[in-house]
Amino acid sequence: MNQISFSLVLLVFINLVSTSCNNNSVQLQPLDMMSQGLPIKIMAPDSASVEFDDLGIMKDVTVKGQGNFHLQIYAMNTDVLEIKKLIEEAKSEVEDSEFFSEIISEDNRGFIYKKDITEDYSNYDFRSFKLQGDTKYSFQAGMGQQYSLDDIKLMYQAVN
Repeated sequence: MNQISFSLVLLVFINLVSTSCNNNSVQLQPLDMMSQGLPIKIMAPDSASVEFDDLGIMKDVTVKGQGNFHLQIYAMNTDVLEIKKLIEEAKSEVEDSEFFSEIISEDNRGFIYKKDITEDYSNYDFRSFKLQGDTKYSFQAGMGQQYSLDDIKLMYQAVN
């Protein structure tokens, strides 16, 4: 009986660990975005699909891959030539949202934040920026999905 209980506990523990480490199994590879007209490189799952849309005033690129990897990239001209200012503007924008809960982490490229959609439903997102000349590259999670903090950390690292 003790051996069966131990085996059951071990099985549950292994399942919990493998579930919580799901994103660790997503292997990221360098992805050159030049074929989409963006002179930048990011990291993405090797099976990632890339969709491009030129909206005139900005370029919208979606990178989807294994797991919950769904990255949105916007490229546009800007007069703001300091990443610190871009971050402050983006923080102000997300903090004004009715769903904003808290900034989880922040560095010199952007920030990760939490949104409380309902009492029982939270989601995570990020904003990160790169500047090249007068072009701003803005990175965030793709819209319309729920992301864990680990999902967001993986995508944040992929663009920084």
